[in-house]
Amino acid sequence: QLQLVESGGGLVQPGGSLRLSCAASGFTFDSVDMSWVRQAPGKGPEWVSGINRGGDSTYYTDSVKGRFTISRDNAKSTLYLVMNSLKPEDTALYYCTRNALPVEFCPVTSCYESHWGQGTQVTVSS
Repeated sequence: QLQLVESGGGLVQPGGSLRLSCAASGFTFDSVDMSWVRQAPGKGPEWVSGINRGGDSTYYTDSVKGRFTISRDNAKSTLYLVMNSLKPEDTALYYCTRNALPVEFCPVTSCYESHWGQGTQVTVSS
């Protein structure tokens, strides 16, 4: 059974940092590209970042480039997102997802599956 469990969110001041984790199980983790998606209150889901199955190719939405870093540990079946220089507009529920398309498509089209975990809340506020 596919399971994605996100953790690491919290309340942080603007300019602060967080590290999100996503523990995956129920599928062959190192055979799929993965993404982080976020959803702010009252808004639709927004793709944030993606990584290929080998971990050597990464992509980001423009608003987080230079601030966020995605990575994965295939031995631990875990996906990460390090978020630095956080801004109030980064406030959202963050989810990890499996990709339905190769990660290089993510900046231009919807690339992720509809199955998400429970998410982890990130709140950036002073």
